[in-house]
Amino acid sequence: MENPMDLGAFSISLTVKDLAASQAFYDKLGFTTMGGDAAQGWLILKNGDHIIGLFQGMFEKNMLTFNPGWDQNAQPTAEFTDVRELQRRLRAQGVTFMTEADESTTGPGSFVVVDPDGNPVLVDQHR
Repeated sequence: MENPMDLGAFSISLTVKDLAASQAFYDKLGFTTMGGDAAQGWLILKNGDHIIGLFQGMFEKNMLTFNPGWDQNAQPTAEFTDVRELQRRLRAQGVTFMTEADESTTGPGSFVVVDPDGNPVLVDQHR
């Protein structure tokens, strides 16, 4: 039997108009900054296991984000399904890609698919 699709850490990536205002709002909900670069227009916020990415001027729509090889604390996992393997499996099931990982490479890579309602899903491997 084929191994399950291990998508890694999950977060929602929000496209925001004002990074500072959005950060202040989510701070009130108990989120703290765990990464990012405000000068570049992006921050990663965390509350328990919940992660929100705030991105100003980078994406057109909010999207679901998965990070193979990372846990919810952005720490490497011992085992994971490589982004290129995930892409091959999805392609075999007839999924259409907006962007694709280069399957001739190893290490970091990403792809984007869109669900039936138009919601982008980013699978972004950093290692």
